[in-house]
Amino acid sequence: MERKSVHIAFSCLLTLFLYKLCLAEKICSVSSELVTLKENNTIDTVVAQINTTTKDVTLTLIENPDDAFDLKGSSLIVKKKLDFETLLNPEELAVKVRCNKTGFKSVTLTVLVQVENINDNPPSFAQSEYAVDVNELTPVNTSVALIEAKDDDSGVLYYTMEPTVNMYFRLESMYKPNILVNKILDYDAVQQVTLILYVQDTPPPSSPDQFSYTATTTIRVNIQDIDNRPPWFQPCTRTTLGIAKICLSPGYKGRVNLTERQDGPLQLQPGPVYARDGDRNRNEEISYKIVRGNEDSIFQIDETTGNITMLKPADIAGPISLIVLASQVSNRDQFASTSVNIEVMKKSRNPPKFERERYEAYVYTNSGPENMVLRDRTSNRPFRVRARDDDFANGVNPDIRYEVQYSSYVNITTDGFVLLKKAVRTDSFALQLRAVDVSTGESGTAALSVLVLPPVGVQSPIEGYRAGDMALLGFVMAALLVLCLIVIGYLISRLKKENPNTLKLSECLGPCLQLSQTTNRPRPRDSLQFTNDGFLNEGDMGRSGGRRVERRDRKLEAGRVRVIPRERQRHCNLCGMRVHTNHIHRGSPVGHLKARGSKDQVKSILTKERRRQGRHKTVWFKESEDSSDIEVEIIPDNIGLRPEEDMENFVEDSSSPALKASDVEMGELTMTNIQDLDSQEGTNSHRRECLDPDKTGQ
Repeated sequence: MERKSVHIAFSCLLTLFLYKLCLAEKICSVSSELVTLKENNTIDTVVAQINTTTKDVTLTLIENPDDAFDLKGSSLIVKKKLDFETLLNPEELAVKVRCNKTGFKSVTLTVLVQVENINDNPPSFAQSEYAVDVNELTPVNTSVALIEAKDDDSGVLYYTMEPTVNMYFRLESMYKPNILVNKILDYDAVQQVTLILYVQDTPPPSSPDQFSYTATTTIRVNIQDIDNRPPWFQPCTRTTLGIAKICLSPGYKGRVNLTERQDGPLQLQPGPVYARDGDRNRNEEISYKIVRGNEDSIFQIDETTGNITMLKPADIAGPISLIVLASQVSNRDQFASTSVNIEVMKKSRNPPKFERERYEAYVYTNSGPENMVLRDRTSNRPFRVRARDDDFANGVNPDIRYEVQYSSYVNITTDGFVLLKKAVRTDSFALQLRAVDVSTGESGTAALSVLVLPPVGVQSPIEGYRAGDMALLGFVMAALLVLCLIVIGYLISRLKKENPNTLKLSECLGPCLQLSQTTNRPRPRDSLQFTNDGFLNEGDMGRSGGRRVERRDRKLEAGRVRVIPRERQRHCNLCGMRVHTNHIHRGSPVGHLKARGSKDQVKSILTKERRRQGRHKTVWFKESEDSSDIEVEIIPDNIGLRPEEDMENFVEDSSSPALKASDVEMGELTMTNIQDLDSQEGTNSHRRECLDPDKTGQ
């Protein structure tokens, strides 16, 4: 019984405690969700709302991280701006609030606040400028520097480098600013490279609505010269072999006299023996040594200066080839060699000598480069100098070379001609010419004075007309000549229109005048073709045929008979001269046959039958036994006429057109393109007959 009472009392107390506890929970509550708040917030921003079920509840902040929160009534607010970078635990801030009321047990509420980081800080480098030294032989893809930036926002940073310098260096990636060698470095080509490194706290390219911060720094990379090249003999020609650079020396040449010991250093070409370090700025000390070709110990070389001197004279003429070695004193593995060829020759007795000690030459003010200096004023002959060497029988030394001294206006050729290098702006200038025997080194000099003349065509007080005046005179004369030709052509055209008999006059005078006509040129009548069809169609065919047969038989019986018309003189009304009635035109077949002479045996094929009807001329052609020899004779119309009729026929014939093809009737034989076999002789004979009428009439 007693034990049962204890259990009941305990149960009552537990129930009372639970009741009291339930009453306490009900007087104060808050949301259990996580509150998110961006940094750099606005002051008095409400973080959470405290809920109370009864009145007279007292709220107290018992935990306030960074003293950033406060209670305003039943609201939990932020009383200052929160900075994500300065908070210890910005991702979870626990704010505790205690609720108190008389007769109730106090209650503690916890509000969890998470501060969200925003991009409010730019990235930055530790230094604004960095200096990095890099060996010129650093291999490609080797890292030379790792330069990173910091950002208080603790975000990912993105790096880029100025593109123009990627020729020598590059970045490993945009997330890691590791600078790598991109190309073999050469101190001779570049001694320093300046890089600009960029960093950004947002991925590039940034969108317009995205807030982004950037920073830059300068990196100066100094290329270090190292001892990687041997000595180079000077002068030399630089070239490359892969990535290596070498310098090729042509060697040196000198001359000494046979059986003579020369004092002092030998004069060599292109200069004394000299080598320098192939690395531009190192200038390592060089030493010299003859390693071959000095078996007779004739020469020696100074180890420091490289000057070659003679210990004794050479006793054999000819070339001596020495091999000289140049090496670095600090590193004998860096060395180079060259050749020194010394010609041992007999001594010259006479140096080159110009023909004159002083020369004078001329040049125009408008002369330009490559124009020759002139010998005198009156001609365009070029000025030339010659040097004589009496060691040669003819005085001509092929080893002489000419030089110009003390003047920048001219050059001189190997043949001694002087050429201008540029236009001359002075009235005169002087210089010295030098002739050098390249085989012995001997030389001779002469002075040259050059006078600058006005340009060609500019009239001086003692000169004639200018070129412009002569050109104007030529133009005027050409214009007058053209005007005369126009007037002559006009007069000829008027003369032909007003006096048609002019053409007849020319026909009459043609045989009497010497014309500039080509002998082989065909004439109008040379190409006539003669046929006998017209004659056969006229009159009685039987009678004409019988007459032809009869006359043919008569001719055959009589042999070769030539019928020559009687020559009669008559007066030409047009030309005023006496001409022959049987005057034969140069182009006629008879002229050709007469030109041959009597040495050709030709049968007569001419008949005297003719007709006066219709003003036609009847010509008979007869084929000879030898078809290759044909003689043609035309019977003039005036045979047997009185002088009055003869004159009338001549006037009518001279006023009529040229003989047509229809005016001549042909026989059985056709003649085509009879050429003038001896036109020149026939022309001369006709001219003599026309010019000497008295002689013709005898």
